[in-house]
Amino acid sequence: MTRKTIRAVEDPIAGHIRAILAELGEDPGRQGIEKTPRRYAKALRELTSGNAVDFDALFNGALFPASYNEMVIVKDIPFYSVCEHHLLPFFGKAHVAYVPDGRIVGLSKIPKLVEALGRRLQVQERVTCQIAETLSERLSPLGVGVVIEARHLCMEMRGAKSPMTPTVTSAMLGCFRKDPRTREEFLSLVRG
Repeated sequence: MTRKTIRAVEDPIAGHIRAILAELGEDPGRQGIEKTPRRYAKALRELTSGNAVDFDALFNGALFPASYNEMVIVKDIPFYSVCEHHLLPFFGKAHVAYVPDGRIVGLSKIPKLVEALGRRLQVQERVTCQIAETLSERLSPLGVGVVIEARHLCMEMRGAKSPMTPTVTSAMLGCFRKDPRTREEFLSLVRG
């Protein structure tokens, strides 16, 4: 297969990355970055794979009847996403809580939900709300609380050049919004 034939079947993203590298003054054929366009295309597809997630399959019937009605929290969920404004990563941890109303969700589904919604071109504010809203829609709990703490490389490496400055966002639904005691219990447990 000739080089021309290989490029003809190449991932279109890789072809664009090759052109970007050339525009930046790099030699896309030089050793070291010769395979970078393919690697970057593969990475970008993985980092945005959340667009194709089937939430029915993600939850996979893992909703169970339960009389438990106290707060359930999954803390310190590793979180990775890509800023839609600069195509640079932001990352940190998510804390997700809910108060059941007759049924609970398999605990592993919460980190999977965070990962799926993070693997999109995102802004932190939106993904925080999407996690809360999706869990609320699927589970119909008394309330949902989500806090995300993240570092944004678009803010640390360029622009403000403000290293090690996390951004904190929250979304509170149901009793987390209406009842200050529930909200405070959640926030104190997240801090602790």
